[in-house]
Amino acid sequence: MEPIEINAGSWYLRALRADDRVDDRPALAEGGITEPGYVERRAREWDAETHLSWAVCVPTTAELVAEIGATPQPGGTVTISGWSRPGYEHALEEGLAAVRRFVAGALGLQPA
Repeated sequence: MEPIEINAGSWYLRALRADDRVDDRPALAEGGITEPGYVERRAREWDAETHLSWAVCVPTTAELVAEIGATPQPGGTVTISGWSRPGYEHALEEGLAAVRRFVAGALGLQPA
């Protein structure tokens, strides 16, 4: 599956990136994620439909302030979780609500 972008009101959810235009790795490191190849692994998981992930971003700058993941489970359910950089807990909450609506409405998965 190709990554799906979601408009979450004040926030924009998109796939993680590490390219010549946008590099989420510094913001991920602020969140404690320093695994080499993390962004690439998340892209492979989208392709395999084993884990869907979103960078919750400031729309005007594309700066990552939180990350949300959704892992499909047997029986049509999905586990959804996330983390935020300090001071952006509200962005995480709004993003989580948008992802819950997306996985239920577009993918037919019920949050576990």
